[in-house]
Amino acid sequence: MHRILICIVCCLLSLVVAPARAQLQILTCEPEWAALAAELGGDRVEAESAVTGAQDVHYIQARPSLIAKARRADLVICTGADLEVGWLPLLLRQANNAATQPGAPGFLAATDFVELLEQPGSVDRALGDIHPFGNPHIQTDPRNIARVAAALSERLQMLDPSQADYYASRHADFSARWEAAIERWTLRAEPLRGQGIVTHHKSWVYMIEWLGLAEVATLEPKPGVPPSTSHLAAMLEQLRNENIRLIVRSAYQNSRGSHWLSERMGVPEAVLPHTVGSVAGTDDLFGMFDVMLDLLLEPEA
Repeated sequence: MHRILICIVCCLLSLVVAPARAQLQILTCEPEWAALAAELGGDRVEAESAVTGAQDVHYIQARPSLIAKARRADLVICTGADLEVGWLPLLLRQANNAATQPGAPGFLAATDFVELLEQPGSVDRALGDIHPFGNPHIQTDPRNIARVAAALSERLQMLDPSQADYYASRHADFSARWEAAIERWTLRAEPLRGQGIVTHHKSWVYMIEWLGLAEVATLEPKPGVPPSTSHLAAMLEQLRNENIRLIVRSAYQNSRGSHWLSERMGVPEAVLPHTVGSVAGTDDLFGMFDVMLDLLLEPEA
């Protein structure tokens, strides 16, 4: 009897001290949405991204471990606008989770809440990897993050109504800190207005529009097509008399083109953070934009 009582007491103690399981399991397609879900959900959610900051979101495989995570998810958050068209439909189909299919409450596409730039009049694959619904790289403008945050907070409250006040409170706190940060970043970036940059891929248009920068040229001759030596040589001649501040690429993109042009033009190049965790110091959304502005304002020669 004494041993039985000890076992019962131990079991009860283990229940008390064991960490509570996060109520909502969240799988995101990109790190920025996992970071945002953690900001808004706190200890009520467990958020994980399918893609790291070092990977190209266009080219991900629906591997078994990822399918298993999608099958367990209460909420799937992706950018949408066909950014993940090469792998997300297969992932959701293989996961066979009715709660997180597009159109269900457990699926949220961030681009549904943002006005997309560069919406093409027509789609012709001869022009490269054109996104038919518009440019989906919305995360480089913090104002878009704020719009998605409002929608995500409402979705969390819908999926977990008993904790609605908790999510609303966390959103209010995040929103206050985020709006103050946007004001600080915008003021700090004022010297960049009108400055010219060269980008590797058309993935910075929202940052450019927010900061008033000018995209003078893109290294890729067509979206998704790597620059050839002849293309780079022609670009060098074209840009000789242009005032270029910086040549920009993402962490996962080949450095050959930007380095070649940088050396010959005497213009610095930089790997800007396109998402959370993509470069050093970008462990959260605030760090992502802090580092982005650091690199834009003080490029290394």
